[in-house]
Amino acid sequence: MIELKDIVVKFGDFEALHNINVNVKEGEFFTFLGPSGCGKTTTLRTITGFIEPVSGTVSVNNQDITHVPIEKRNIGIVFQSYALFPTMTVYDNIAFGLKLKKLKKPEIDQKVREIARKVDLSDEQLKKAVSQLSGGQQQRVAIARALVTGPSIICMDEPLSNLDAKLRVQLRNELKKMQREFGITTIYVTHDQEEALTLSDRIAVFNKGYIEQIGTPNEIYNHSKTEFVCNFIGDINRLTPEFLAGTGADKVEGVDPKKHCYIRLERMHVNEAMATDTLKTEAVVEDYEFYGLYIKYYIDVGSQILKAIEKNDGINIYAPGEKVTVAMKPTDVMSYDAQ
Repeated sequence: MIELKDIVVKFGDFEALHNINVNVKEGEFFTFLGPSGCGKTTTLRTITGFIEPVSGTVSVNNQDITHVPIEKRNIGIVFQSYALFPTMTVYDNIAFGLKLKKLKKPEIDQKVREIARKVDLSDEQLKKAVSQLSGGQQQRVAIARALVTGPSIICMDEPLSNLDAKLRVQLRNELKKMQREFGITTIYVTHDQEEALTLSDRIAVFNKGYIEQIGTPNEIYNHSKTEFVCNFIGDINRLTPEFLAGTGADKVEGVDPKKHCYIRLERMHVNEAMATDTLKTEAVVEDYEFYGLYIKYYIDVGSQILKAIEKNDGINIYAPGEKVTVAMKPTDVMSYDAQ
């Protein structure tokens, strides 16, 4: 569907993107994830036509669109700020692109009301000025405006970042539901790891103008290919050679204490019955944080403080100073060559 091949983007002498290669399948929800300044938005803007690469090609359905003007790419765009016209009505905002295409009024009216229903905007809301709507409603207007012209692709640049945490979660779920309903190929830019993991079919993790890894959320989280991805996605424990030696991990095939070794918090187990091949050590609870669904423990294993997440069973909460056994499976340890 969408292919980026050897894309290089420069701003003066600064090379912002280094030979970016991405293939996005038709109907896929594909996310560009990474910290600020990593190149994810630059890549999105290259796809939409706001930025022209110094080399490489952008193709859609095997058609080279690298030098095609923005308005002829048939791509819907939802900006971080929504870029709505605040003094215009919701109806006129959604209809704006259709009017530019010089469609007749009855056809515009039909398309606007149809897309409004699909994104849960009422006829009453269509009459209001955009400035009268809440942030979540404005986001729906921005999505409706992007979809109403019937694009083959929709690109979204951090569309939830201006909303409060509770509304972000609510609209995140609605966004995925809408994307599945429309079946439209979606490119989504975010720095929010949770957002990327919950929304995406596949994710490209960016770092300093390079792509570190492309994979499903499961692959990115549980099988991080690089140390950067391992550290960037979720919370993680860096395991010291002393701790690994204390558990006997240095004698286990596949675990090399000379490498940089990591383990996810939920893969550390506190006082659980585990298989015989499990690595174990005695420890002391230093502190804990209660989150309702789970409890995060800070555990002193002698050589370092490790974090572990345990499901809240309503029975066992280990108090600071309490002695516990910490266990982990060797296969859950992720190792990377020291750079």
